[in-house]
Amino acid sequence: MSAPLVVSIPHRLGREEATRRLKTGLTRAASSVPVLKVDEERWEQDRMIFRIRALGQAASGHLDVADDHVRLEVSLPWLLQRFAEAAQVAIRNRGNLLLGKKG
Repeated sequence: MSAPLVVSIPHRLGREEATRRLKTGLTRAASSVPVLKVDEERWEQDRMIFRIRALGQAASGHLDVADDHVRLEVSLPWLLQRFAEAAQVAIRNRGNLLLGKKG
């Protein structure tokens, strides 16, 4: 594994509301991506620890919720690193939808 994929998404919701939205929206977000399967999703206060599988490859990481941003860090196996740029854009777009003003 090489350097992790890191995505930071700013928000204006505060830590509590951002965490609430992520907890309720994450399963829906993963179900909208057919090649993605969530193997583990565990919350420890403001951190979600996860393991996912895509295209038969496993990846793991964590998501930290702060007062004004969310930071996702995931270690990708070499095969999935080819899709890292597209994944970064998709994660940022989905995060912006979950953390936008609506809700």
